[in-house]
Amino acid sequence: MKIAVTAKGKTLDDHVDPRFGRCPYFLIVETDTMQFESVANPNLSVGGGAGIQAAQLMAEQEVEAVLTGNCGPNAHRTLEAAGIAVVVGVDGTVRQVVEQFKSGALSSAQNPNVASHFGTGREG
Repeated sequence: MKIAVTAKGKTLDDHVDPRFGRCPYFLIVETDTMQFESVANPNLSVGGGAGIQAAQLMAEQEVEAVLTGNCGPNAHRTLEAAGIAVVVGVDGTVRQVVEQFKSGALSSAQNPNVASHFGTGREG
């Protein structure tokens, strides 16, 4: 299964970034082999719509699930519309959360867990 994890760095041993739309990197991981690709987030500094654009990027990457700390309503709706499961509240290294996901310890969120503009200083 191909999944994406929001990350602070480019390796499996880097920590999960709690922000979906404004994380520095997405690690695209094939869960069967643990092979991965690091994708720099081009939406890191956009003025608005980072979550929606990041969700569209995940759809283009053809991932089946996104693991992150937090996901706002616009990004959540966009991911859901693309058929991508959203797992929020994850913490630790990318490798740790992928292993938790593989073991069935993590489940999809039915709703966003933060308000719009989370992580921009303009929350609310």
